[in-house]
Amino acid sequence: MAIVGVVFVSLYAGVSSGFGIIGLARENLRATQILTEKTETIRLYTWDQIRTPNFIPGVFYDYYYPSNAITHTNGGIKYTGYLTITNAPFITDYSDNLKLILVDVYWTSSQVLRHRQTRTLVSKYGLQNYVWN
Repeated sequence: MAIVGVVFVSLYAGVSSGFGIIGLARENLRATQILTEKTETIRLYTWDQIRTPNFIPGVFYDYYYPSNAITHTNGGIKYTGYLTITNAPFITDYSDNLKLILVDVYWTSSQVLRHRQTRTLVSKYGLQNYVWN
């Protein structure tokens, strides 16, 4: 009876741990999707729009369950994001024509604050001129 008890407790611990790991992987995947979406959206702005202060919102919110984005119910995970546009982090002849875009996403899972970040450079003579001209 003791061996069966130990086996069932071990099995339960393994299954619950597996579900926890899968849940965290889904949360990380959703954070990556949000980061990719915000980064890809930058390609649609012109150089003047990117340089205009507060034209692109600096704070945004997203949710893990799309159906909860409207009602905010059923315990969906809320992602808080920050988009920062700064000068390029280096000095070159063309650094005036570059901007550094930082996208940070924060969320709380299992009472732990989690964070993901992506960064990219945008050029004045980059993709925007190709798309719009």
